[in-house]
Amino acid sequence: MECLFVLRRIWWCCVFILPWSTIEAQIRYTIPEELREGSVVGNIAKDLGLDLSKIIDRKLQIATETGKQYFAVDVEKGDLIVNERIDREGLCGYNVPCVLPLQAVLENPLQMHRVEIEVQDINDNTPNFKSNERILNIPESINSGAKFLLESAIDSDVQSNSLKSYSLSNNENFVLNVKTQDAVKIPELVLKQPLDREKQAVHKLILTAADGGNPVRTGTCEITVVVLDNNDNAPEFEKPFYETVVDENESSHKEIIRVKAIDLDEGLNGEIEYFFADQTSDTALFNINRQTGVITVKGQLDHEKASLHKFDIVAKDKGNPQMEGHCSVKIKVNDVNDNAPDIIITSLSSPIPENSSNGTVVSLISTKDADLGENGKVKLTLAPGTPFRLNPTVSNHYVLLTNGPLDRETYSEYKIELKAVDAGSPPLSSGKAVTIGISDVNDNPPMFAEKSYTVYAKENSAHDSILCSVSAHDPDLGENAKISYSILDSKVQDVSASSYIYINSENGSIFSMQSFDYEKIKVFQILVQAKDHGSPSLSSNAAVHVFISDRNDNAPAVIYPSTSMGSVSHQKMPRSAKAGHLVTKVTAVDADSGHNAWLFYRLAEATDASLFSVNLHTGEVRTKRAVSEHDDSSQRLLIEIKDNGEPIQSTTVTVDILIEDSFHEPISDYREKTIEPNKKTGKITLYLIISLASVSLLSLVTFFILLVKCASSIGSSSCCIRRTNSEYKNPNRNLQIQLNTDGPIKYVEVLGGDMMSQSQSFGSYLSPMSEFSDLTLVKPSSTTNFTDTLNVLDASLPDSAWTFESQQVRLLLYSELSFVSEYKYVRDYTKGSTPSLTVEKENRLAVMTLITTKPTPRSKRICDFNERRKIRFLSGYMRSTH
Repeated sequence: MECLFVLRRIWWCCVFILPWSTIEAQIRYTIPEELREGSVVGNIAKDLGLDLSKIIDRKLQIATETGKQYFAVDVEKGDLIVNERIDREGLCGYNVPCVLPLQAVLENPLQMHRVEIEVQDINDNTPNFKSNERILNIPESINSGAKFLLESAIDSDVQSNSLKSYSLSNNENFVLNVKTQDAVKIPELVLKQPLDREKQAVHKLILTAADGGNPVRTGTCEITVVVLDNNDNAPEFEKPFYETVVDENESSHKEIIRVKAIDLDEGLNGEIEYFFADQTSDTALFNINRQTGVITVKGQLDHEKASLHKFDIVAKDKGNPQMEGHCSVKIKVNDVNDNAPDIIITSLSSPIPENSSNGTVVSLISTKDADLGENGKVKLTLAPGTPFRLNPTVSNHYVLLTNGPLDRETYSEYKIELKAVDAGSPPLSSGKAVTIGISDVNDNPPMFAEKSYTVYAKENSAHDSILCSVSAHDPDLGENAKISYSILDSKVQDVSASSYIYINSENGSIFSMQSFDYEKIKVFQILVQAKDHGSPSLSSNAAVHVFISDRNDNAPAVIYPSTSMGSVSHQKMPRSAKAGHLVTKVTAVDADSGHNAWLFYRLAEATDASLFSVNLHTGEVRTKRAVSEHDDSSQRLLIEIKDNGEPIQSTTVTVDILIEDSFHEPISDYREKTIEPNKKTGKITLYLIISLASVSLLSLVTFFILLVKCASSIGSSSCCIRRTNSEYKNPNRNLQIQLNTDGPIKYVEVLGGDMMSQSQSFGSYLSPMSEFSDLTLVKPSSTTNFTDTLNVLDASLPDSAWTFESQQVRLLLYSELSFVSEYKYVRDYTKGSTPSLTVEKENRLAVMTLITTKPTPRSKRICDFNERRKIRFLSGYMRSTH
């Protein structure tokens, strides 16, 4: 059997290119049936021109339409090998040639090659008789030459291996005659010499059937001839051969043909009954009426299983001995459209990645219809509404391709409805659902629940306390949806954000690394990044704004009267002072903000509580009544300053007041008193007085110049000093003046210089009734940050409806535009004689000018606020410069 490999032949034909870049070539091999498993059919890789190294990468597959995997590919050698026993008779029956169609499928790019395997017959079947015994009853009076039909042998092999001849064992009375009908050899037993029952009542004959194979295979049937007494005439059919055509969907019990035989005998010898011959195999499909010879349909005919039925009919009389006649019947079965087409999924790639490009091959599909002609032509269609399309290839083969973008997050799988319709009348159809899964790729970045988060953290809260939690969602799957949180590297006051907070990378909880100090940092921003674990990974960011809420953790600090020279402040007043006389003013600041920085003054202890009172809001110490001769000349006051926070913070200051009878001019009197005990002290006092007079004169001159300019400006009751762009750019014009005209001059401050460079600051601070009339010249400052100083001031301002007292002028030049633009207490009054406040921005320079020409009813309400704001600014400035 192995030697038949030499007969293998290969044909190459029909090479063409399909619209979707699939190349099909046809190869044909010839092999004998019954090859052992593992036998090599041919080197398909070489015949297709493929590199052995690419067979595995391109996933070479062999697909069959029968569903059985008769062949496989040896990927190491590229050989096409037998995978299962092949029986040609089971595959093709008597059809010649027997061709088994295959498809060799390659991927990346997709190629499909049609391979045909012609299976050649070998002599593996012996001729067989349906019955190994046959009994013939022949009357002795029958004449020589009478013929008796014998059973034909069946050989499943074809061509040279099929049935070739019959032979009969040697005898004196019978010879064998073989006739051919429709290429089928039919044996007949012919009487050569008359029979004599008295000489031999039974004759034993052996019928041998031989095929044409090598070696020859044979089958035998034993024929027993029983010699009967006279019934001289056998039934004879009107025709030796009957033929008809019937549709395969013919209904049962319908007459399709009638056979008729005649017997010349009379009586029982002439009565005829019809039977199927013994070897007939179609008795399940047809029925014959014994009396009439009418043949009807009994079972379901199927053109696809058998398009032609042939059998013999025997007519027997009732004589003794019984005589019989024979005829042959051929019934052709017409094809009708009674088979719905089949849809065969040759290969299917599922799931496919959601980023598959348009035109990606998903499946190879073929159709099959058992009907013939137009009834067997099939059209395959795809239900609309899916991102896929069908492309026909050849001979009822199709390829399923992607036809648009895929998104697993929208549809994780598609159910493709395929419908096959044949061209019969009426047409038949069938459907098949194919489920195609979509695999995830990392195409979605994590998305935060909010674009930005706002967090309020308490000042002095414990470290490692949780601030908030951020969350992000990723619609991808698996590792592509697993999210890690991190804080992007950023600076908060030139310090890495990681020094302030850290984040749990798994759940997005944000914790503080340290307690916060509102006075150092009020608000900061961090960027939180959510990154998935896909490849490549995707990420998104969200801003987290952290606001620190103030706590009352700072006690008020007294800035006037100054106690730097001792623990007690010394003040003087005349004994002639009347009720309401301003003795001194206590001023304090609180580093906290908002309500925590609101300050309240009260007189805690006093030598004579009936003589003095302290204003609750301003800290002014005034006489409650006129000073009498009986009042002690030395009075000590203990003044307590409390804030408005929770818990309340407080501080105290002690003020000693000396009541003098001849106190007129504090500065000159003090100079006269101190010059006597100490000449050195007197000289210092003199210098101080001269300096004070000079500065006061300079302040007054500046004040009057400003008034003249305002009077010559636009004719309105209020004056707003504005500067041109050129003045802003001129560093020599940057001048800041602060002065006080509430009674005796307490301070005057002059600032000058380029706002972008170091500022020059000179300040004079005088207390009208202090023990020392000190004049302080502050050195130039290079580190003063007005923004930080005023930030603290502005946060504590309690009332937005404020004005200045009459004749009070303030001109402030700030070098931080951003601070001014965020200034919370800017009010613009443009009508009447109320104060007017304007903001101008140019070259990072903002000018705030507030001038009033006459008092308003609201003037009395702002004393506390105005003085606190004024003193806090100067206090902060003094601390930064000193």
